[in-house]
Amino acid sequence: MKLLISTAAMLAALAGAAQAQTEIKFGHVGEPGSLFAASAEEFARRANERLAGKAKVVVFGSSQLGGDKELLQKLKLGTVDIALPSTVMSSEADLFGVFEMPYLVKDRAHMKRIENGVFWKTLAPAAEAKGLKIIAVWENGYRHITNSKRAIDTPADLQGIKLRVPEGKWRVKMFQAYGANPSPMKFSEVFTALQTGVMDGQENPFTQIYSAKFQEVQKYLSLTGHVYTPAYATVGAKKWASLPAEVRNTLEAVAKETQAYVYETAAKAEDDLLGKLKTAGMQVNTPNKDAFIAASKPVYEEYSKEVKGAKEVIDSAIALGK
Repeated sequence: MKLLISTAAMLAALAGAAQAQTEIKFGHVGEPGSLFAASAEEFARRANERLAGKAKVVVFGSSQLGGDKELLQKLKLGTVDIALPSTVMSSEADLFGVFEMPYLVKDRAHMKRIENGVFWKTLAPAAEAKGLKIIAVWENGYRHITNSKRAIDTPADLQGIKLRVPEGKWRVKMFQAYGANPSPMKFSEVFTALQTGVMDGQENPFTQIYSAKFQEVQKYLSLTGHVYTPAYATVGAKKWASLPAEVRNTLEAVAKETQAYVYETAAKAEDDLLGKLKTAGMQVNTPNKDAFIAASKPVYEEYSKEVKGAKEVIDSAIALGK
């Protein structure tokens, strides 16, 4: 009888421990095979190994927990624990618009210098003031234009093109300056919009284009590389503060360590995915980047005038690329 009681007590204790394990919900908008999916899953694997049962990171991709704006709201509410916003951060804190400035980030080494020299000192506090804490800088990537109408060689070729853009006003302003007709839209809705002709085109890194199967509904791929977009491993400041210090420290350390994996995976995928997009039948061209750079000047001027501290951030970022 004593053995049965002690066994039952042990099982009850184990059940209680299992129920007590904290689930860390990580939501993102990437499809299977995207850089977002690979990044989040690698982070979860490393974090869960290190957490050793104290908590468990569970990843929800493909906008299962909402689009970018919804995920940011859920971070603040504490119903999602981690998200991976990119462009949308500029709609939360204006200074993040620096990463909407065309042709600003030269390469990943330059981005790393911007992160160390500018990001943690200036941009991260701006996010925290909005209730969002960034624990690591990852990547979305260099963005290129796809559409169903024609090859884009200069900004003039974008005249009349209905172009889906992410939810961030500076991307809208950039493509308006180029002559396109840009409209913000959730990533999860883009394939259908392209398929039905509601949108003529969109702009994204190769990993997002290929994993979302845009090659099935887009004929032209123009290698504009107009913007490099970081992605931010982000938590809600209020919910984050409620987690045990040991869990917070582990998650933050692993998130920062995962950056090297993200950069390496992104770099390896670029050539491979471009080849796959060509094989899928997309017509690929290399545009006149000088024409796009010249057309970008008004966007820099407006951003510098409109956003407090923007000119200093831009100047610092450009200086770190020299």
